[in-house]
Amino acid sequence: MANAYGFIEITGVVAALDVLDIMCKAANVSLATWERKLGGRLVTLVIEGEVEAVRTAVLEAVNNPNIRKPVVSGVLPNPHEEIRKIVAISASRFKGKGEDGSVSRMLGQDPPDFNIREQMKTDNK
Repeated sequence: MANAYGFIEITGVVAALDVLDIMCKAANVSLATWERKLGGRLVTLVIEGEVEAVRTAVLEAVNNPNIRKPVVSGVLPNPHEEIRKIVAISASRFKGKGEDGSVSRMLGQDPPDFNIREQMKTDNK
């Protein structure tokens, strides 16, 4: 289990991939999930790892002069269980697996009827 999550929101899928590459090369972190909104014009990357590694990765990306300036960024050390649930829900969609393990939708896209509150109620049962 990760000790921290790092978040970077940036405009554009290509810029997001650049940021992810920078973060993963800067420190021992991995992609937990990502969310695309507005047809991919706004992308949120969520990385995970040890606290200092996540801090280093996020700072390296935010301060890199060769990429588009992120809209917002943040680091959550020792995230609350509710945050972990939200990231897990997003990651399950990101991985594109249905309840039976089959690939059921496009990676990174919400199904048309997705409702995070209903999903969290289902996951808590």
